[in-house]
Amino acid sequence: MRGAAPPSPSFRTCRIPVAVVIAVLFLCLFVYLYLDGLFLFYSSSSLRDATAGIKSSEGCSVSCESSERVNMLKSELVSMSEKNARLEKQVRDLSSGDRRKAGPFGTVRGLRTNPTVLPDESVNPRLAKILEKLAVHNELIVALANSHIKDLLEIWIESIKRVGIPNYLVVALDDDIENFCKSKDVPVYRRNPDVDIDNIGKTGTTVAVSGLKFLVLREFLQLGYSVLLSDVDVVYLRNPFDHLYRDSDIESMTDGFNNKTAYGYINVFDDPSMGWSSLVYTMRIWVYNSGFFYIRPTISSIELLDRVTKRISVYPKAWDQQVFNELLFYPSHPGYVGLHASRRTMDIYLFMNSYVLFKHVRKDSKLRKLKPVVIHVNYHPDKLPRMKAVVDFYVNGKQNALDPFTDGTPK
Repeated sequence: MRGAAPPSPSFRTCRIPVAVVIAVLFLCLFVYLYLDGLFLFYSSSSLRDATAGIKSSEGCSVSCESSERVNMLKSELVSMSEKNARLEKQVRDLSSGDRRKAGPFGTVRGLRTNPTVLPDESVNPRLAKILEKLAVHNELIVALANSHIKDLLEIWIESIKRVGIPNYLVVALDDDIENFCKSKDVPVYRRNPDVDIDNIGKTGTTVAVSGLKFLVLREFLQLGYSVLLSDVDVVYLRNPFDHLYRDSDIESMTDGFNNKTAYGYINVFDDPSMGWSSLVYTMRIWVYNSGFFYIRPTISSIELLDRVTKRISVYPKAWDQQVFNELLFYPSHPGYVGLHASRRTMDIYLFMNSYVLFKHVRKDSKLRKLKPVVIHVNYHPDKLPRMKAVVDFYVNGKQNALDPFTDGTPK
């Protein structure tokens, strides 16, 4: 039987190039598919990460929510930390002073007023709700009244409504005034019952009732509101809030009647027995009117109210205006620590007392043309007819309305 013939050399030579061609084609195909992303290769670490990812995929939503919550808490923590840092700085500034280098000559300015208190609604939640609705920019006019001054209160209310002042409140000291205000659609507040205060409010003298305002005002300031305290013998001709500076703890009307008496002057005292040094220089200023002043909610302001209230409680016959000025102006001296409250005197021709009006303004053709913000009939006991005359002159245009009155009220 014949054996198979061995392959010829030419056939073997032909297979080698074919194999090479096939290998090259396979390599090209592999490279193409690899670059196209069909084949993925992982390192051992990548495989572990992929495995971990697969295992954690089931809890993805929970972990995502937890991550968002953590981020939110971190953001709140950062915000609280920043706020705390600011508060700590304020405490340091208030306790030790904001120490800094003085600026160039003529550029240095000290603080004009003290920082306001943190409002405390727990002091009087009922009053807090009333003031929240009534106050404008956290300030309002406040007046105390009982039935003895009802006729004056009516003119006071009419003048405020005529000007269009929305932020005012009457603190009623008896049932009659409370009912009267409600009938006139006037904002009114009645304090919680207090035997001592109620007795003064209902039956007390004008001086005694006037002294109550310092006790009543304390709660307004504790609640964080600035108050323009007003007696009811005041006629409003313009909105007083448009003419306040608000740069001091107390901004008050004065009993002064010209620039010297209102804003202060040097008075020379002569003692001839002292020979060469017989002339002694003193400072004089007419007192602030405790029946019309703007007070900001600061610690110094509240301390002033407390000191006046305490002094009047010890000396019931003391005149509140005298006490108010003594505590506001007297400096510290041996045995006494003075009050550190900043003060501003109101313009005497804008916030006018009745001395200025009846002694000077009505007699001066130029001054008669001015329109005050308010006129306080504080120098005259015949208040009602003079208040009506003020309305006739400034509101109704009756040029002779002020003429019948004497400068002062005869004794």
